[in-house]
Amino acid sequence: MEYHVAMHGNDQAKGTADQPFRTISRAAALAIAGDTVIVHAGVYREWVNPANGGTADHRIIYRSAGDGEVVITGAERITDWMSEGDNVWSTEVPNSMFSVRNPFEVELSGDWLFDGAYTVHLGDVYLDHKSLYETDRLEKVRNPEVWSEAKYPQDSLLQWYAEVGSVTTKIWANFGGKDPRKENVEINVRPYCFWPEKPGLNYITVSGFTLRQASPQWAPPTDYQEGLIGPHWSKGWVIENNIISESKCVGISLGTEIGTGHAKSSGKHSKGGTQREQEVILRALRSGWHKDSVGSHIVRGNVIHDCEQAAIVGHMGAAFSHIYQNRIYNIHHKRLRHGAEVAGIKLHAALDTQINENIIYNCYRGLWLDWQAQGTRISRNVFFDNLSEDLFVEVCHGPYLVDHNLFLSPMNFRNMAQGGAFAHNLFAGKFVVRSEITRITPYHFPHETAMAGYSNITGGDDRYYNNIFLGDNEAVKSPVPITFFEHLPLKPRDEVGEDGKTVMDGVPDDSICYLHNVGLGGYDKHPNVKDKKWWEYSKEELAELGDAAKDFFIGNAVLPVAMGGNVYLNDAVPSSHESNARIYAQKGINVEVHSAQGKMNIQINEPELLAGASSLVVTTNLLGKTYHADMKYEEPDSTPYRLDSDFFGTKRPDADVTPGPFELTENGTITFEF
Repeated sequence: MEYHVAMHGNDQAKGTADQPFRTISRAAALAIAGDTVIVHAGVYREWVNPANGGTADHRIIYRSAGDGEVVITGAERITDWMSEGDNVWSTEVPNSMFSVRNPFEVELSGDWLFDGAYTVHLGDVYLDHKSLYETDRLEKVRNPEVWSEAKYPQDSLLQWYAEVGSVTTKIWANFGGKDPRKENVEINVRPYCFWPEKPGLNYITVSGFTLRQASPQWAPPTDYQEGLIGPHWSKGWVIENNIISESKCVGISLGTEIGTGHAKSSGKHSKGGTQREQEVILRALRSGWHKDSVGSHIVRGNVIHDCEQAAIVGHMGAAFSHIYQNRIYNIHHKRLRHGAEVAGIKLHAALDTQINENIIYNCYRGLWLDWQAQGTRISRNVFFDNLSEDLFVEVCHGPYLVDHNLFLSPMNFRNMAQGGAFAHNLFAGKFVVRSEITRITPYHFPHETAMAGYSNITGGDDRYYNNIFLGDNEAVKSPVPITFFEHLPLKPRDEVGEDGKTVMDGVPDDSICYLHNVGLGGYDKHPNVKDKKWWEYSKEELAELGDAAKDFFIGNAVLPVAMGGNVYLNDAVPSSHESNARIYAQKGINVEVHSAQGKMNIQINEPELLAGASSLVVTTNLLGKTYHADMKYEEPDSTPYRLDSDFFGTKRPDADVTPGPFELTENGTITFEF
């Protein structure tokens, strides 16, 4: 059955094309498996809370009619403003306006959210759909100062402050000289735009909407993960071709339901973060985290921007999903508070999840895979102008495959994992390569949620084939110490301690990372997979090797690495494991980034240097198995990989392929625009 919704409709009508409903919520209360809800142009100020889900063969589809923009917003327009001079305006709204909770009263809070300069609330004030900056005192609204952490400093001069009473909430705002009675000024009143209150509503499609201005709470992995839109711990959703923006925290949440979170004792956690995470995973497994019931979502073709925590988040609920052809930007650009779950895409336990053909830029972090990235593939994505790094993989055992990506930010990769395979990428930034021996994390049986074991992260078990490393004309220098959450540009580290090491402002040694030049020099202390493996040594042989064997001792052994067919340009640094690496002093490749326009282009000046430069064709057989999971690099359906087409799908030859993302067959300058 088809239900129609239109601005001129009536919820007492039949919901037909000629007698449409007025609200999407009315249709969402009635729609069952096989039904389609068609929404006509207009602004719908409501929280769509579906009552039912569909089936694999009979989905419930919510889609725009195609007769104009369809907006679902968590905000209400406010026109009753009073001037108080000095560009400051005030309004007072009844608390009865707020759905579920008053966002101007509820603090931004949650696990892994760090302390800030002052308390931040879930509320926001919007001028032309763009949020202003909260401040902690009315005086700052009268005399605004630039927030130094903001990516767009001038925007931070537009500020607001609120005081919540028993009956009303009063808001003061500085609109930079604009009259809010004449402009489009709104405040958020609802936590979600499209979100089922009840988990387990499967097979719903949401297509072609503009969803904006909601106030979901901070979404940590160890608790309930809210979002402006999301499936709320269910299976088989399709979220496609939407424009999603101005979430206080997360745009799309594919994460955990409320019951899987870790309980607190007296308002505080009584256990460490790693143990809490382990318990949440086990609790989820016991309560039904399985491929048959959770995950397998499709998130495609969306534009997601101006969300302050993440564009897409998912703890366990994103497993077996496909996230592709999304454009993600301006994530965590205000930076009033910071936390450990901030990225364009932040996923825990992305089992068999495929992340392809996305463009991610102007974010704090680009893509962050944390715990259990097993069977995961990151392919044909474009990353640029991200502040911290493009890709962060943390405490995962693999196998995960990273191929045909463009990593173009100053820092490309923070590797605190093992078991990765990297093929045909263009790397134009620096690396962190670091073990994590104090944290024990799980790995799984292939293509399942069932756990196969636990281990710490000693590092290695990585493969690099047919990549291009584009240096930055920087001479080789010692690795630069940075902190776990530090970003570029790096803070000066001038003071040297008694041990000759750079002092890190009191940061403990186990929180320090070392940033290496562009290239694979960070792997020089790992064994080479071609040599004798560490597990082939007896204790007696290790003892004979002396101090040099300490890193190889059973329990904390650094795993071997494999490399071949890589090309190093413009002072990029090869690893000592790749003695026959191709190294060219000339740049060969120019990258131009136009951040404000969200565009970039790559110019290859001497393709003849690269064409056919590698004899290696990357396949499942070449990549082998990861050590801990004992699992092949393969497709989710267990078919083998053969990387025989380039970034654009151009077929590669059966031998003598071009390193990097693009298969080059022509001479002369070649330009690619994105």
